[in-house]
Amino acid sequence: MEIFQLCTCKIAIHCLIFNTQQVFFMSVFKSVLFVLVSILMLASGVAQKKATTAAPIGVFDSGTGGLTVLEAMLTLDAFNNKTGQPGPDGKPDFQQEFFQYLADQANMPYGNYAGENKTKLLQEHVIKNMDFLMKGQYDQALLNTLANKDGAKMLVLACNTATAYALNEVKDFSKSQQRNIPVVGVINAGVKAALAYQSTHQKGTIGVFATAGTVASDGYPKTIRAMAKQLNMPAPSIVSQGGYGLADAIDRDYSFFAENVSGLRNDYKGPSLKSNQYKIDTTLLGIYNFKREGNKLLCEFDDKGNCLDIQLNDPENYVRYHLVSLLEKMKQQQYTVPMNTLILGCTHYPFMRDTIRHVLNELYDLKSNGNYLYRSVLAEQVELIDPSVETAKEAYIELRRLHLENQAQTRKHHFFITIPNKKLGEVKLQEDGWFTYEYKYGRVEGQQKKYVNYVPFDQHNISTATYERIKLALPNVYKQIILSNK
Repeated sequence: MEIFQLCTCKIAIHCLIFNTQQVFFMSVFKSVLFVLVSILMLASGVAQKKATTAAPIGVFDSGTGGLTVLEAMLTLDAFNNKTGQPGPDGKPDFQQEFFQYLADQANMPYGNYAGENKTKLLQEHVIKNMDFLMKGQYDQALLNTLANKDGAKMLVLACNTATAYALNEVKDFSKSQQRNIPVVGVINAGVKAALAYQSTHQKGTIGVFATAGTVASDGYPKTIRAMAKQLNMPAPSIVSQGGYGLADAIDRDYSFFAENVSGLRNDYKGPSLKSNQYKIDTTLLGIYNFKREGNKLLCEFDDKGNCLDIQLNDPENYVRYHLVSLLEKMKQQQYTVPMNTLILGCTHYPFMRDTIRHVLNELYDLKSNGNYLYRSVLAEQVELIDPSVETAKEAYIELRRLHLENQAQTRKHHFFITIPNKKLGEVKLQEDGWFTYEYKYGRVEGQQKKYVNYVPFDQHNISTATYERIKLALPNVYKQIILSNK
């Protein structure tokens, strides 16, 4: 009995020792496993972070106007690249980044959707375009296949109308996709620059020259007043002018500009003698001083040589019509503070900066019966505010704040454009191959239809004249467009 107990005791001791060793080894194993999993998770996190920071920045506009913002981003030197602090260091701030640019050419001009009561459709277009920039595929129509691309790590709405009507919707969409990509718009940037100028100069009226849609949104005046209040500045004097047809003419939209016409068109949508909303005032013809060479101004004459109707067919003539209309409005509404600041509230308008400045100078010196016509409402020096540089600064600050700087080797920039999806049976096209005005603005939101294809820039979907304009005005962007096609 004692022997049995002794044996039982020895077995128990051995079992205890074995169990203790087993627990010890299991504990060690779990610890090692935890360390390995942690290392793998950390490595995965680092890899994911690296993949995210190495992604492109998406820049979007309804057409080619947003390229002015991209030019500003390519050339910006307002910060120290090592510290991120304000102050140039002789190096482009975005030199390590690469960009994807998208022009929604098929659905532009965005500025007209509000006038057609289609702002929901506009928001739908913008969200579809953001989805394209965030995802990794595009339509390569020539190959009839889906080609791969990178998804964006940041979105820059380089379109005032898209910012005015869809900025919050884009931010919400980004969150809903569990991406929570930072989104930067252009309106705040333009307002900051305008108020900065006002704070260092004699108070003047701030002019907002934007698309009809942006003006209808009241986005700029609201932001100007709110920001001025935050800065404890006096309530600003503001005047707005919707540049109906100007962005369209710059981007050669057929409804507002046609290169090879010599007479009036039935499908013309711009200002005219017969237009109800955008009427050309015959009493102001000498003040508009429209350019007539070539086919820049289209007229219909009666048998006595009188012009029965007029159609504008050149971006400069659109500038002249709208700037005169702006100053006439200020006179009629008895503004007492001359305009000394003009926000170019459409990213297409900086292409016409020199023309806008020239016309303003011309109108400042214009006399009638020995009296200056517009000096009571127009300052001698008008600061033209291009929001593109301030937008580029905001994008850089956001990039640094979220630690999204690219640490990998930089890659080629890519340029995409929307074209009509001709496989959609209902599509109606003009003779130039783009949507008709009636079809473009006659669509209804929520139809879940694929109206457009996403393809790279090429010589077929971007006109030669547009390429030449980009080459002259935006040399850095033009260089990258050429490189992207090689």
